[in-house]
Amino acid sequence: MDFYIDRDLSKANWREMKDVYESVGWTKHTEEVIQRVFQASNVIALAFYDGRIVGFGRALSDGVFNVAVYDVVVHRDFQKRGIGKAIVEDLLAQLSHVSCVHLIATTGNEPFYQQTGFKKIKTAMGRYRSCDLAREYLEEEEKR
Repeated sequence: MDFYIDRDLSKANWREMKDVYESVGWTKHTEEVIQRVFQASNVIALAFYDGRIVGFGRALSDGVFNVAVYDVVVHRDFQKRGIGKAIVEDLLAQLSHVSCVHLIATTGNEPFYQQTGFKKIKTAMGRYRSCDLAREYLEEEEKR
C-alpha cells in the first residue's frame, strides 16, 4: 500500500480529518475544533493515501525536555497497514532531540504503543473534568 506522511498543515483537509475521527467513534470533534487543535500543535504528521487523508497525529513540545503526543488516529478502513506506526515514527523523528515523550493511549490501544517503544509510567498523574473520562482513565484512589 502506497501512503506517505506529510508535515505540512496547509495540506490539511478538515472534512477528511473529521471523517477519520468519526470512523473510529470520535464523533464530538467538529471541523472547527479539529482545525484549532492542529493549529495549536507544533508537530504534526498527516498520512495520505490516493490523495486523501487517512490518518494523522499531533504533538505539543517545549522543544527541549518534554513532548505530549495526541490524536494518533487512522481511518478504520486503513488500519493494520503500518500507517499508525509510520505516523508515530514520524512524530518521534521530528522530536528526536527531546528527552521525554508522553502520551495517553485510548483504552485498548496500549499494545500498539508498546510496539512502538512506549512503556507505562510509574508516576503519571492526570485530572479529567469529564466524569466518564475520569472513570475510564484514572485509577481509583485507595480507601483510607
